[in-house]
Amino acid sequence: MSTEIAVYIITGFLESGKTSFLRDVLADDEFTGGEKALLILCEEGEEEYDEKLLAGMNIDIITVEDEKEFTPGFLTECQRHYRPRKIFIEMNGMWDVKWMFERGLPGRLEIVQVITIVDGSTFGVYLNNMRGILSNLFLYAEMVIFNRCTPDMELHSWRRAVKGVNPAAMIYFEDDDGNPVDPGKEEPPYDLSAEVIQIEDIDYGLWYLDATETPERYDGRKIRFRAKVMKSRKFGEGIFVPGRNAMTCCADDIRFIGYVCKAEFEPLLKARQWIWLTAEIRYEYRKEYEEMGPVLYAKSYELTGAPETDLVYFN
Repeated sequence: MSTEIAVYIITGFLESGKTSFLRDVLADDEFTGGEKALLILCEEGEEEYDEKLLAGMNIDIITVEDEKEFTPGFLTECQRHYRPRKIFIEMNGMWDVKWMFERGLPGRLEIVQVITIVDGSTFGVYLNNMRGILSNLFLYAEMVIFNRCTPDMELHSWRRAVKGVNPAAMIYFEDDDGNPVDPGKEEPPYDLSAEVIQIEDIDYGLWYLDATETPERYDGRKIRFRAKVMKSRKFGEGIFVPGRNAMTCCADDIRFIGYVCKAEFEPLLKARQWIWLTAEIRYEYRKEYEEMGPVLYAKSYELTGAPETDLVYFN
């Protein structure tokens, strides 16, 4: 019976710190275990690897200079020629490699972890000018590490930028020396002490993320917000999703976000209507979430018009 070959992908822009991170990982005998491994470099930065040291650790190293060369056929040949038990890929953050996740890897290769490394000192520039590419970096990452950070940087805003694309990603901030930087818990701009928490249009995206991440703030609480009605036969009678269209990175990447809502008045609503909804939040398992998550129990609604800005932003 064949055994899967574990593939670890470390991605990020040039000079973000990928090489330094991978050198530390590969130096850990408990992680590599002396098994035959292959390191694939998809770009060359200022930092370098000690090839003799890697060879002594049973790790081969190869470089791919052109995105067109990085194909399923190339990875198949790597399996055949090097026969590794583990593969580490230092990915070029500018390459479009969605095919690796959407079509899967050839042969016995299996992606087991994707880590994105981000240089905090330059991230603001990339966020303003290259949102589409950043979306690709964050979309499949299990872990995002911001290095070279200081407490005065907009860490909460950066965290929302990642969570807006990939809510499941774990996010860490480190300083120049690799020590953790604690951004602290972000306080929302609305009144959490109110009997009914009022969410203004501009704050919907922040509330949507916060409701998932800090259930202790909202469990059993009442909330009021403006939303578009989304209905589906899959939900059955008495259930709909009130939500908003959100721009996660750019104009080409817009999706509807909202939570399941149970309401006796659901048959009275029409799809795409705008309403002010008052509901109680409870946390339950839903098959739509595939995990525990916020479920809204509607108390009342009022018909209204669309907000001045239809789209929700996470920053």
